[in-house]
Amino acid sequence: MINVLFVCWGNICRSPMCEFVLKDMVKKRGIADQFHIESRATHTDEIWNGEGNPVYPPAREKLAEHGISCAGKRAQLLSKSDYNNYDYIIGMDELNYKWMHRILGKKAPDPKISLLLDYTDHPRSVADPWYTGDFDSTYRDVTEGCEAFLDYCSKK
Repeated sequence: MINVLFVCWGNICRSPMCEFVLKDMVKKRGIADQFHIESRATHTDEIWNGEGNPVYPPAREKLAEHGISCAGKRAQLLSKSDYNNYDYIIGMDELNYKWMHRILGKKAPDPKISLLLDYTDHPRSVADPWYTGDFDSTYRDVTEGCEAFLDYCSKK
């Protein structure tokens, strides 16, 4: 079983998009039983009194355009114990990367902690739609990164 955890700031846009895109990809490839995939936040901005907000509506709509449901997903906070439960902890940008190490109590570099688009031929941050409103670019980045990550896994 390959345990994958995607991480972004609030766990309502980029990381849940990755979670559900990768779940869709492994299901379509017939390898879903080989993966456990979730997502988390580095900050509590979207978590109130212990309850996380649902996936941001434009992110949910972008996934739905591609036939992907994220029903029931609510923001969850990354915790130190997540380090022991996941083989890959994958962030969306350098700020996430910094906070992931801080929360998990690990020093960079750590082979378990990476950025999604580092698996591609063009490493960069995943476009943040919270600020741009451009969910098309984010979806393209997420798809490119998830495909590259699966290619990486298939070679291991």
